[in-house]
Amino acid sequence: MTGEDGQTRTDVKGTARGSAPAPLSILDLATVGAGHTAAEALAATTELARHAEEWGYHRFWVAEHHGMPGVASSTPAVLIAHLGAHTSTLRLGSGGVMLPNHAPLAVAEQFGLLEALHPGRIDLGLGRAPGTDPATAAALRRGSADEADEFPRLLGELLHFLDGDFPDGHPYARLTAVPRGDRRPPVWLLGSSGFSARLAGRLGLPFAFAHHFSAANTVPALELYRRYFVPSAVLAEPYALIGVSAVAVPEGGTAAARYLAASAGLGMLRLRQGRPGPIPTPQEAAAHPYTPAEAEFLDSWLANVVLGGPGEVADGLEELRKRTGADELMVTSHIHGHQARLTSYGLIAEAYGLLG
Repeated sequence: MTGEDGQTRTDVKGTARGSAPAPLSILDLATVGAGHTAAEALAATTELARHAEEWGYHRFWVAEHHGMPGVASSTPAVLIAHLGAHTSTLRLGSGGVMLPNHAPLAVAEQFGLLEALHPGRIDLGLGRAPGTDPATAAALRRGSADEADEFPRLLGELLHFLDGDFPDGHPYARLTAVPRGDRRPPVWLLGSSGFSARLAGRLGLPFAFAHHFSAANTVPALELYRRYFVPSAVLAEPYALIGVSAVAVPEGGTAAARYLAASAGLGMLRLRQGRPGPIPTPQEAAAHPYTPAEAEFLDSWLANVVLGGPGEVADGLEELRKRTGADELMVTSHIHGHQARLTSYGLIAEAYGLLG
């Protein structure tokens, strides 16, 4: 894990564009809405990446999920290669690859290939959860359910493959992950609790926290990351981004944005109930006969979404950034309808100052 001439790597930290107070990025799930196909969702993701580059978003990450009909990004490396061919400057990465699902050598080869295809534009974000249910995890050949607890070992093996520096006498010392260039993609650790926060700090790696579905743990996790941080050849000081659900609408304010965001809330409710499916339409979400417990879940879910008109969302994002001390924000609008998502991201880019 070396930087240029032993200095902190310059490709880790984000760049704030225009008059934006901080770097702004996108986490996209290749959302499959009810009435649409996975092919349409992936085409929409490609179009969104092109616009994100034009609007000044710093990076565009896609996440590994399995067994979820509402998410088409099951294989981030494949999708990243495709998006790289349709953009030219946008940083692309995984938010993330669920490492326990894969052999570390395979991940090293995939992201070495991506770096060779799109040099200087690739991030490798790693998570320790399976990103799916236990049965699907078993079908992915993960081995025992406790393998996620071996994440530090898997991570260490992956880093050695990426850097080609297994110690002499190691069983893999003669192996080489091909292709491997002079530099490897920056490795990020992802998390929704304190485990990866502490590990990222100890290793001096950048850290991405899933505020969008674990908001109560955001501040404690970031505090742990900073407390345990040890300067490394990758970073001289901590660098953390947080994923944030955000929905901006051109008119109608909070009520209109909440109407759109409820589609993702109902989709998540069904997922938690073991009934995953495409993201429902806003009309379906509004008409759903919620039980008291379901209504409470939806209200709790929507409470963590920054929503409203463009100015309201920009102010909400900035308040969250200052409150958490995050160095970068990564917004996600996991709602039904490609045009609604495109509009939301465009309005946020303008209101937050990416366009100057």
